[in-house]
Amino acid sequence: MANDVFVLGGHQTDFARNWNKEGKHFLAMMRESVLGALELTDVPPADIEVAHVGNFAAELYCKQGHLGAFFVEIDPAFSGLPTSRHEAACASGSIALLAASAEIEAGRYGLACVVGVEQMKTVGSKVGGDFLGTAAWYELEAEGIDFPFPKLFGKLGDEYDKRYGLKAEHLDAISVINYANAKLNPNAQTRNWYMSADHAACKGDDNPAVGGRIHLTDCSQVTDGAATLLLASRDYAADYARRRGIDLDAIPRLAGWGHHTAPLRFADKVKESKGHKYVLPHVRATVTDAMGRAGIASVDSIDGIETHDCFTTSEYMAIDHFGLTAPGESWKAIEEGRIALTGDTPINPSGGLIGAGHPVGATGVRQCLDAYKQVTGTAGDYQVEGARTFATLNIGGSGTTSVSFILSR
Repeated sequence: MANDVFVLGGHQTDFARNWNKEGKHFLAMMRESVLGALELTDVPPADIEVAHVGNFAAELYCKQGHLGAFFVEIDPAFSGLPTSRHEAACASGSIALLAASAEIEAGRYGLACVVGVEQMKTVGSKVGGDFLGTAAWYELEAEGIDFPFPKLFGKLGDEYDKRYGLKAEHLDAISVINYANAKLNPNAQTRNWYMSADHAACKGDDNPAVGGRIHLTDCSQVTDGAATLLLASRDYAADYARRRGIDLDAIPRLAGWGHHTAPLRFADKVKESKGHKYVLPHVRATVTDAMGRAGIASVDSIDGIETHDCFTTSEYMAIDHFGLTAPGESWKAIEEGRIALTGDTPINPSGGLIGAGHPVGATGVRQCLDAYKQVTGTAGDYQVEGARTFATLNIGGSGTTSVSFILSR
């Protein structure tokens, strides 16, 4: 189709770095990611026609808004470039990708650069937890509450337990898998951390509770990082393929996308889903929309998934919402080894948000970058053998904004 969107490649920063300790501005992080993407794809800066920046809360963490304007500071060739910044909590990066892909589909531009960025290590954990609370309904769900999001996603586990039953051992297994995968990822924040099944199962001082059933090992990381992707029209991609002496079919496409927004308060989500077989039906619709647009009948046609494991409960939810099991039976896919790196549908081979890291505004872009690596066979030690179709699921808030992409080659 004339309006296909091709993914040329990209670059991410090392998510283990602390840019504040290095004395560097978030612009340095953006610059490293964007210039790295241009170098890896062999695209000259002057070819970029439009840029989109995904970011959640630079106004809070860095006292800086207007992030789209910082893109033009990266290279002199970008002066005058049309840019914009997109915010949807932890789904900010995916919303930026949606905007860029829509412009390409509309024929406005032939080559777009999307960079997601977040610098979070500028404040302590308690203040940072309060900042993250603004992704919920702050006055009603977060104000005056220490670490509100672990508590909200603990309630997601509570709802599963109420409807279907939920064992801690299955959440522990998700954590262990993601930490193990992260050890294979040279950009993962926790690649050198210690983790074992015994540690994840420990619920004492070594692994304290931070929100109901959510313990420290159930949580994603506080991360500084940026990730960049280049999206191209069919015409640009065809010319790019000719110049590189490769077949156009070797370049992955954004084959499908889904995007839904649920009520902001978690209690309202639960109330709305009463009697529904899926705990978060809007997330389920996001996934099925993406698969439908990609012409995929079921998850059986997907070789792997990069999903939003901000907490183990959100990955547990993703398993049945993608259709790997019947609703409420995510534990079966865990026990059967289906989501492990060697399983039939590996989840988070990168390590996910728990293992690889979660720079909030960059996560959606990083997920798609890892999906790109998988379908091009360039994921290195965490490569899923024979992968040609990969899915992502990126969630902002407590299941509020959800975006899914299907990348296929």
